[in-house]
Order: sequence, then structure tokens, then C-alpha cells
Amino acid sequence: MTDKIQMKTPLVEMDGDEMTRVMWGMVKDKLLLPYIDLKTEYYDLALEKRDETDDQITIDAAEAITKYKVGVKCATITPNAARVTEYNLKQQWKSPNGTIRAILDGTIFRAPIMVRNIQPAVRNWKKPIILGRHAYGDVYKNVEYRIENRGKAELVVTNENGEDVRQTIHEFKGPGIIQGIHNLDASITSFAEACFSYALDQKVDLWFATKDTISKTYDNNFKEIFEKVYEEQYRDKFEAAGITYFYTLIDDAVARIMRADGGLLWALKNYDGDVMSDMLAAAFGSLAMMTSVLVSPHGYFEYEAAHGTVQKHYYKHLKGEKTSTNSVALIFAWSGALRKRGELDGTPELGVFADKLDAAAVKTIEDGFMTGDLAKLAEPAAQKIVNTEEFLDEVARRVEDGVVG
Repeated sequence: MTDKIQMKTPLVEMDGDEMTRVMWGMVKDKLLLPYIDLKTEYYDLALEKRDETDDQITIDAAEAITKYKVGVKCATITPNAARVTEYNLKQQWKSPNGTIRAILDGTIFRAPIMVRNIQPAVRNWKKPIILGRHAYGDVYKNVEYRIENRGKAELVVTNENGEDVRQTIHEFKGPGIIQGIHNLDASITSFAEACFSYALDQKVDLWFATKDTISKTYDNNFKEIFEKVYEEQYRDKFEAAGITYFYTLIDDAVARIMRADGGLLWALKNYDGDVMSDMLAAAFGSLAMMTSVLVSPHGYFEYEAAHGTVQKHYYKHLKGEKTSTNSVALIFAWSGALRKRGELDGTPELGVFADKLDAAAVKTIEDGFMTGDLAKLAEPAAQKIVNTEEFLDEVARRVEDGVVG
């Protein structure tokens, strides 16, 4: 084997939970460490460690990305009441993804990893549908309160002169709940600029969807900012490139997307993008067949596996049973981060290796070796349904062979 590829600057590595944590170590051991002198600044974002540090480690990891510019993240648990009991937690800690994204700001771009022998569930989707998800605010930065009895809930804004503007939310006659969310014009503008720029770079149409007919101030603000950015900065560029910008209501967009043939960027608010990216991933084959990168206007990049921690497979793993868990999204998170690290540091050999790694993962599936989630969908049928470790061994073999054949 030739000398290992050298890195100039560390990646921020954020380890995670359950089955994805198990695969994270396998990916490093089998696909990265044999070829790269891997430099990372490591943060353990396992739920136990977040609880131990009162979630300070999540904040530290995000701040490290602002220093080193590129991070790569494993899937993590966002605890609900059941998880609090299971892990004996101090509280229901917030989503680590939400915490990191609030610090970095920016836009999450997700795209399906398409292979020849897995056809999308929506038969007319011939080209990738890329999803651009705003990464700041909304329910991920919310304030919530439980009303136990009668009471009046108000929205109160105190301006810089100390004057209050008050608006009644609801007069409660009995128990209920309230939630406050916010966003920032600067962040929405960065979101719009990122989406227009990405669509122009990829030469694809851009769709944007909210529910401004109901949310006449909050959602309408997104709509107006997108329209302003388009008219002032991108209309002429889009027309010259032969692509279009299209705004519609989110329910209309969901209906239209089912009739589209793909080849477009769909921009959505934070929660909408969370939901629709999982829908797109599943329809294109698997939640584990989706790339995800947070692009910050401040020059930071965070690559992640967009799916969950694969809890059921982890429980089987703990019993000593073999699992057939798809690691492709984890592989592409690492390759994306290494490619960007090489681009920023002027070390193109990292990018060349990242391309080789991606190609090896795709070829493994196209050669008919796949995990159970994909085998159910494969046409022609899978040559062999492999377990978690066997799949990574097949990828490693193709990396070693130079992805030939």
C-alpha cells in the first residue's frame, strides 16, 4: 500500500448513538484509517455524554466547527420521555442537530444517492430532487409552556425604548399548551441566497413553498424575502441559464412534486424540510441513501447522516445478533467532509479519495451486494443480502481494487 494521504487541518468529528455509532467506528477502521492519516478533533455526542456535560459538549462541538470550518456528524438521539427513563437522564435535552444548526446557521442541502438497480417509489422521478432546508429557528429554537388551569396567554415584545407591544394568543378556560417560535431576516436572506446560488450552480429549477395564506406574517416574510433576493440578484442569471424560480403553497408543492420528473431544488422552512427530506429519501430507496450538508453563510460546513440511530438494529446488536444496516449515508458524510477539507486546504488527493470511496459504495450496491432495506426494492434481485460488516467489507474491497470491473 502507498503512503497514507496526509491532512493539513483536522475535521471536527462528532460521534453519535446506538447502531450508527457502531457503524461509525467500522467505517473509520475499514475505509478511512488504512488510507488516510486521519486528523480529527473528536467530540462524543452520545446521549450519556451530553447528559453528563449538561449538553455543553454539543455547544463545544459546534464552536469547534466555527474554528476548523468542516465537521462530520454521526446520528444522535433526541430524547423523549421514554428515553429519559431508559438512559436515566437529567432532562429531555434538545435536539443536538438543532443546537448545532442554531450556532452555525445556514442551509441544509440533501440529495438522494441514486443507484441503477433501485428505482424510486414515485415512478416518474427520473432525476434527483434536491432539498434545501433552512437550518435556523422555528420549532427547533422554540419556547414552550404547559397551561394547567385557566389563564391568558399573550405575545409580548419589548422594544428598545422599553415599550411593550402585546397581543393575546388565547384565553384558556382549561388546560392547554403554547409555543413561541422565531426567525431572523438575516438568516432567511442567507437561506434564500444559498438556495438561488445552489440552483444556479446545478442548473436546476428552484421551488420554494410555505403556507403564507394562513401564516400571513411569519411565513409571508419568508416569501417576500425570497422574492426580493430573486428580483434584485438572480432573475437575470436564472433567465440566462434557462432555469426558473417558482413559489407555491406547501400543500400544492407536495401534490406537484409527485408529478414532477425531478431535476430540481425544493427549498423549505426548517420543520417542513425535516419532514419532506425523509419522505424523499424513503421514496428514492432508503433513509440511508441521502447526502446531507449544512452550508453556513459564514463559511462553515457540517456533513451528517440524515437518518436516525437505527434503534431496533442496535438492540439486536446488543444481543449478539447480526444486523443488515445500511451505512451508505455515513460513508457519504465522511467523503463529503474529506472532499471539502481537501478543497479548503489545497490537498486534492483527499477529494480524489472521497470520489473513489463514493464510487465504491455505489458499485457495491450495483454489483448486487446490499443490505436488507435495499434488497426489498432491488431490480434485478440482490445477488447477496449482506450484514452490516459484510457490506463495509465489500466496499473496502472495491476501494482497494480501485473501483474497477
